[in-house]
Amino acid sequence: MAGRRTVIIGAGVVGAALADELSARGWTDITVVDQGDLPVTGGSSSHAPGLVFQASGSKVLTEMARYTVEKFVSLQHEGQSCFLQVGGLEVATTPERLAELHRRHGWLTSWGVEAEVVDADRCVELHSLVDRDQILGGLWCPTDGLAKALWAVEAQIERAKGRGVKFLARHEVTDIRVEDDQVVGVVTDHGELPADIVVSCAGIWGPKVAALVGLDLPLTPLAHQLAVTGSIPEVAGQTDEAIRPILRHQEHGLYYRDSFDGLTIGYYHHEPMPISAYDIRAVDETEEMPSVLAFTPEDFEPAWAETQVLLPATNDTKVEEGINGLFSFTTDGMPLLGESREVKGFWVAEAVWVTHSAGVGRAMAEWLADGYCETFDIHECDVNRFEDYQVAPAYVLERDCQNFREVYDILHPLQPMDSPRNVRLSPFFSREEELDGFFLPANGWERPHWYGANAGLLERYDIPTPNDWAAKYWDPIVGAEAKATREGVAMYDMTALKRINVTGPGAVDFLQRLCTNDVDKSVGAVVYTLLLDADGGIRSDITVARLGKHHYQVGANGALDIDWFERHLPEDGTVQVTDITPGTCCIGLWGPKARDVLAGITDADMTNDGLKYFRAKSLTIGNVPVTAWRLSYVGELGWEIYTTADLGQRLWDTLWEAGQEHGIIAAGRGAFNSLRLEKGYRSFGGDMTNEHDPYEAGLGFAVKLDKGDFIGRDALIARKEHQTRTLACLTIDSTEDVVLGKEPVFADGEPVGYVTSAAYGYTIEKGIAYAWLPLEVAEVGTELEIGYFDKRVRAVVTAEPLFDPKMTRLRG
Repeated sequence: MAGRRTVIIGAGVVGAALADELSARGWTDITVVDQGDLPVTGGSSSHAPGLVFQASGSKVLTEMARYTVEKFVSLQHEGQSCFLQVGGLEVATTPERLAELHRRHGWLTSWGVEAEVVDADRCVELHSLVDRDQILGGLWCPTDGLAKALWAVEAQIERAKGRGVKFLARHEVTDIRVEDDQVVGVVTDHGELPADIVVSCAGIWGPKVAALVGLDLPLTPLAHQLAVTGSIPEVAGQTDEAIRPILRHQEHGLYYRDSFDGLTIGYYHHEPMPISAYDIRAVDETEEMPSVLAFTPEDFEPAWAETQVLLPATNDTKVEEGINGLFSFTTDGMPLLGESREVKGFWVAEAVWVTHSAGVGRAMAEWLADGYCETFDIHECDVNRFEDYQVAPAYVLERDCQNFREVYDILHPLQPMDSPRNVRLSPFFSREEELDGFFLPANGWERPHWYGANAGLLERYDIPTPNDWAAKYWDPIVGAEAKATREGVAMYDMTALKRINVTGPGAVDFLQRLCTNDVDKSVGAVVYTLLLDADGGIRSDITVARLGKHHYQVGANGALDIDWFERHLPEDGTVQVTDITPGTCCIGLWGPKARDVLAGITDADMTNDGLKYFRAKSLTIGNVPVTAWRLSYVGELGWEIYTTADLGQRLWDTLWEAGQEHGIIAAGRGAFNSLRLEKGYRSFGGDMTNEHDPYEAGLGFAVKLDKGDFIGRDALIARKEHQTRTLACLTIDSTEDVVLGKEPVFADGEPVGYVTSAAYGYTIEKGIAYAWLPLEVAEVGTELEIGYFDKRVRAVVTAEPLFDPKMTRLRG
């Protein structure tokens, strides 16, 4: 037997995939337990309709779906493929939905999946039951299709069994034993199984299993309606299970699949029907299975009426049967993967639909066996990504229900949640409201994107208007604030950024081990650096300020950075990691007049000699003690100024009053994003992720290979010699064609990459788009095209940074 002793809880489509993938990597000391029978366990996999549409705005979800398609096509069950590759068709009945299909086509092209937007006639050719008069066009993906979920479960179980994996049906988990914060066993109603690793793949029961080790899993089982029609005369006698494409009518929350000479219909536009994992009935207490609730015909009536309009042939049949089937929903629509922060060895692979199941199985197997995931960038799926408030039961229930409602909606990249709002408020919030701030949430913080009080600036500046899509959640004031920052001085609320204290006698060695740059500098030094995974991929970019001999403050990206720090703490207690975000706040005071604002309200020397670029020091502004960092992510002279939350409003008022004679404004995130792209500053999670390394991301300057060992160093050295792609800066001359991110990039008509971050540069008066491109098309001056909805936008690879390349303004 090889590998650590592993128990997988749940033998559905995820547990079976993990057992198959992990055993294929040589781990065979694996036991899979399920409370139900095999392969029909009674969970969501047992009733799932099996539709696999690969289109998603999330690159990792598309890639996981594509892997699931490829694997299931090759899987055999009694000589037949576990995937019916009939293709997928999404139809549009409104101009807005047709535009959305063009956007979705862009995603598929960006992520390397074949697809095309087709006209209404072609839609009818592909799916003969669709009424030509009802539709404007469709999105056709020929590799989509129907996963035979139970066949795939059985096929993967048999492969895993052939490698020595044990499967135990009718074993209900009653407890998970933990000693010294490490799992040691799984208790079932048939006895105890020793374990070094426990992976919960329990699906709708996931919160119940996770609670056994004290983990709050932000997952809600919700009922989703599935109905099956009788025979449709127009296709009577069809003996193949499916010959027409799987079909989505997202405008009305509907999807369809052939069921021989009838149809199976799924419906999302009914009111959410949540249920607690603790209230799901036991296997032997149900007539059918625990994940199936009684059908409620009255909720289905709108779906049936719309079906008869889109598919007129259904007027000659009726709904014969239906269920309200339970599926897992999360607060952000992404799976929950990874190891518990508190209990070593307890892992989860939850909130995974059949569509992504094989991909998740592979990701988890790599993560467990190698310590990192090689195939996919899974930071969006990490179970430790949430802030504490995001796992509060009331928040989870509300957000999960809202995600159910929005599952087929057209969602703008900046579209905020309706509720809950005003969860986290900076000390500046009341002042920002007085300035008529337009707020959008960021990690629960209400963050101003522009201020209505700055409307008067539009008399000074002529701001171009972008296309309608880019103009959503935008105002010309954004451009005016950006220009005013470049010319004068502005205050930016930076409180939403994560702040971490790293202290103790071991702090220097600890951070040197995690960081790519040399942070063993003098007190007052600020260093931009990266965190890498073992394979050399970027986990995060952070800013580290040494505030004392054994005291560092870290400007981080989010909860995953704290999780990474805590996982690498030395056992001797010489390092402490503390999230100080809730008790602190930050103002970015930036612009060529920033020094003038501070001149009369601090005795500290704020000249270049007094506080050099990328240095920090403690001082007093008015009567507010602060720490000022001499850096700027908008590319202007200035400081990030930190104080405690209780003094935040006083700090704001002091700076605001002192700045009046210098024309100070408050500026929002819209201006910030434009300015930082003009300066070429990257954003983790958008511009670079775990799948990229520092050199190809243009961040080699933040790597000091000669400073000693650090996590990912050896892998990075190997990767450095094999660069094939780069993050390139593109500019767009058109003022209207502002793109937003995730669009495909074309060279000579062929897709070659995709956009990461984009905005209009109000200083350079061009559109800006950063994009991942092959080296051969990333030379400065190369003309490319960006696919934006149904058009191609001309773009040119341009040398970066676009603004102040000699850094004279930052260092002034």
